[in-house]
Amino acid sequence: MAVLAGGETNPDVSLLYDINGIAKDAPNWIDRTMEFIGEYGIVLGLAVLMLCAWWSIRKSKDAPAGMAALLWSPLAAGIALIVNVPIRGFVRRPRPFLDHQGLEVLVKGKTDFSFVSDHATLTMALGVGLFVANRKYGLIGIGLALLEGFCRVYMGVHYPTDVVGGLALGTAVTLLLAPLAMMLLTPLTRWVAGTRCGWLVRAGDAPAPIVPAATVPPEAAGHEVRAHDRDLAA
Repeated sequence: MAVLAGGETNPDVSLLYDINGIAKDAPNWIDRTMEFIGEYGIVLGLAVLMLCAWWSIRKSKDAPAGMAALLWSPLAAGIALIVNVPIRGFVRRPRPFLDHQGLEVLVKGKTDFSFVSDHATLTMALGVGLFVANRKYGLIGIGLALLEGFCRVYMGVHYPTDVVGGLALGTAVTLLLAPLAMMLLTPLTRWVAGTRCGWLVRAGDAPAPIVPAATVPPEAAGHEVRAHDRDLAA
């Protein structure tokens, strides 16, 4: 465990050295692979997941609501990244390789502040947003976000607490604002479903949505009652 001045221990720094130490001992091709995955690969993987979820949701009974949740996913990620801007400016935590020697830094040129991790925030917001839209793809997305957090520490560009903060921020923004987002986005997707671009929201072979009994017009309900009474009289 890392020992600070005065004999204090810091589990955050110790875990940083433990995880980053794997990179120091790994072959170069593994480090290059982790670098690509941590910088671009997982984000691209989440984009592919969103396309798969879109294709699946189009065939569901309540496709407009599911599509609204899917649309909220990247919007939530963008909002979470914006929220992170003042957090970074307030905390002003330097990158770990600036304060600690002997780290294997796989990505050079990182000069901005460390807390919280943008990559962890972005990927977890996308993963949780996917989960709101589709449980199966969402669980995969959340798993990729956790892997992203590991990669950022492995690469030597973030402390573990930077990653935990990013995962928490992405989750909080996505879930706390989801009810409002759904209230605003669902009417939009239902409107699009009735236009020429409706194929973006609902597949042509999708099952018809279930109409609640409460939505039956009163006139139609009265007509059914009168017809039933005539049948009884006969």
